[in-house]
Amino acid sequence: MVASTASLAPPCRSSLSFTSSSGRARAPPPRAVRCSAPSDIDAPPLLRAAKYTVDRYIKSGMVVGLGSGNASCMAIKYLGQQLRAGTLEDIVGVPTSVTSASEAAKSGIPLDDYQGCSQFVLNAAKRIVFIITENKYKGALDGSVPVLVQSLNWMEIAEEIDDLFLGDAEVWRRPSIGHADPFGGDFPVVTKDGHNVLDVIFTSPIANLAQVAESLDRVDRVVDHGIVSKFPCTAVVVSESGVSVIDSALTKVAGYPAL
Repeated sequence: MVASTASLAPPCRSSLSFTSSSGRARAPPPRAVRCSAPSDIDAPPLLRAAKYTVDRYIKSGMVVGLGSGNASCMAIKYLGQQLRAGTLEDIVGVPTSVTSASEAAKSGIPLDDYQGCSQFVLNAAKRIVFIITENKYKGALDGSVPVLVQSLNWMEIAEEIDDLFLGDAEVWRRPSIGHADPFGGDFPVVTKDGHNVLDVIFTSPIANLAQVAESLDRVDRVVDHGIVSKFPCTAVVVSESGVSVIDSALTKVAGYPAL
């Protein structure tokens, strides 16, 4: 993942976010643009996508969040090359992992103090860009969506969420240790603010992720959930034939794997 924002450091001239993931993304009817740089025709597809993402979305003066994964590491290295060449300047990097911090340091990218705080970067960013392989983009998102809820009367909240997705999902309280079960066992996860985590486990692919997010947002005492839907996302989709850009893609951010 790589994200960028204008609010992590002293004011800068622009902002966006830029992320890589091998998790599946689902977009509305895609507005796609096929693009491929002739000079990179012999480069591996993932490297072409990383270079395209930096060239297209990163501008001088930005604060850029730096995540992990092969595509992100390639983008970080290329961003460092652009800084050394003078093509870009006044860039500040915000690494969200030890790996990205190390890669950024080796690439000569100036770093901000908010290192390792991925949730802060996501909340502050105005745009996220995911670099994703074509085979992972296809199809609807499946799996589970984490939901942060107030611990008081959590079962009532779980039942309300279960009613929303009746027949399509199960709702389990997440345990801190031991085996998972619907009640979270004897030691459920309790956050520092005293909240519980419910896992909404979908038994079939999610047809409309935005609708799921809207439904969860309407549930009283739901504090937050793991679906990014409150700011624009862009998917840079990598294939052997080139790179496609799809705007307004929605994705689940909690626990996404790195590309």
